[in-house]
Amino acid sequence: MSTDALTVPAPPSHPYVRIVPLGGCGEIGRNMTVIETNDDMVVVDCGLMFPDDEMYGVDIVINDFTYVRERAHKLRALLVTHGHEDHIGGIPYFAKEFRDTPIVATPLTIALIKAKSREQHLGEAEFTAVKPGDRIRYGEVEVEFIHVNHSVAGACCLALRTPVGTVFHTGDFKFDQTPIDGKPADFARIVRVGDEGVLCMLSDSTNAERPGHTLSERTVGEAFTSIFSHAKGRIVIASFASNVPRIQQTLDHAVRFNRKVAFLGRSMRNVVHFAGSLGHLRILPDTMIKIEDVDQYPPEQVVVMTTGSQGEPMSGLARMSVRDHKQFRIVPGDTVVISATPIPGNERSVHRTINNLCKLGATVIHGTDGRSHVSGHASQEELLLMLNLVRPEFFMPVHGEYRMLAAHGRLAVETGVEAGNVFVAENGDVLEFTHEYGDKVGKTYGGHVFVDGSGIGDVGEAVLRDRKALSNDGIIMVVVAIDAEEARVIAGPDLISRGVFYLPEADGVLDELRAELVTTIEGVSVDAMRDVNTVKEHIRGALAGAVYSRTKRRPVVIPVVMEV
Repeated sequence: MSTDALTVPAPPSHPYVRIVPLGGCGEIGRNMTVIETNDDMVVVDCGLMFPDDEMYGVDIVINDFTYVRERAHKLRALLVTHGHEDHIGGIPYFAKEFRDTPIVATPLTIALIKAKSREQHLGEAEFTAVKPGDRIRYGEVEVEFIHVNHSVAGACCLALRTPVGTVFHTGDFKFDQTPIDGKPADFARIVRVGDEGVLCMLSDSTNAERPGHTLSERTVGEAFTSIFSHAKGRIVIASFASNVPRIQQTLDHAVRFNRKVAFLGRSMRNVVHFAGSLGHLRILPDTMIKIEDVDQYPPEQVVVMTTGSQGEPMSGLARMSVRDHKQFRIVPGDTVVISATPIPGNERSVHRTINNLCKLGATVIHGTDGRSHVSGHASQEELLLMLNLVRPEFFMPVHGEYRMLAAHGRLAVETGVEAGNVFVAENGDVLEFTHEYGDKVGKTYGGHVFVDGSGIGDVGEAVLRDRKALSNDGIIMVVVAIDAEEARVIAGPDLISRGVFYLPEADGVLDELRAELVTTIEGVSVDAMRDVNTVKEHIRGALAGAVYSRTKRRPVVIPVVMEV
């Protein structure tokens, strides 16, 4: 985005609240929203996004903190709705820069953030543990945490009361009437907030295009009952590590069908440890075994739960599928349950993993097969219910690709929100509300920051273009030594090619190109020969044209000219 298009006007002198989505609008991931008043500012969530196929070599994508950085003197707290990667994955980077900012969340969410911070080696932060029903004031902003259901324990809506009005952020949610932990969403508290009056609601849009209701987590239990009763050998269940209800269902069915459970992968073991110690998991004695001891039990008495439901290359399930896991090998007769649906963009990786597992002789149950997975996000009827319970004056859909946000906006209009009061925002849009008006007033930085190895933000679009060119067309390096005084070549040119020519043919083609380069260099004027950069440009242009005429490819050409 051009910086010329970024304009954030000075705030008004009278009371106001600004809502600025820095991520999560128009994409799945990077969820982060700024709530700013005259003197105070809080941030809701700070997630990451995994790179797409065009982001060559990038490990993860995080948010641009420029807006927060420029107003750091007003920053009071980072409020976290729940412990999924797309809401907490960027917190280690945020905490490293804004060290004195308290991170406020429920205990399990804090435990997951701490585990991630240790993995990133980015130091400790100040944490404030809350429970549903708690209220905390940060200057002019009072935040109330309200329990909702999701696919991880400890998920909350946030009611943020400001001098201008209440901003209600649903976080990720669904309305599960029969949740595994027996605690449905706090409808009464949500209704009371709605009765008090809500200025603007921000709401999860992931399933805004899906009619009806999202099925209860107990539906998965019914599917697990069928799977466990029919499986003759070992059962391998792949799920998100943070899906505590799914872990509980696995444990319950293991007890019911006289199986032992082994957890594979550090993130999975961390969640089991934290969730168990905080009372979110009921684990009977002697149910769990170490992954190293699996072979000591008959196949029909074993369940292994692992990560890798998204086909991540280094995850447990992906490594099992190519026999690259040191602790566990898939054998014919195993039943593999992928208890998740692919995140958009991960479909190819998931299907590759499924194909590899099938080649090894496993029975694979995936996606919505047998209802072995249900979404943690509200479908249209639940979104409509939330809108009717809260009854906001203004509405901004968040957490979704643009078409999902637009669909959610239409639902809001159906419930009575005026069409002009629905903001289908993009990352970086600055929405401003006062007692008199609510409108988009500007645009700030809402783009991607790439994390590549230890580098944060040092990989830009230009680097990605080069990487794309290298992956598509390869590279040719030309090394030549010249005597600038006498304006002549004294060594070379030597050509080194990677990813351009088929190897048996390379020598003949390189000889032809070398002869053409000699002619090109000899044709350079004496004055030009004394300027290294000019010689490089002649070499680059001539070689690029010669390669394209033969191959119709445009490799990256790197001339190395040495003056002697």
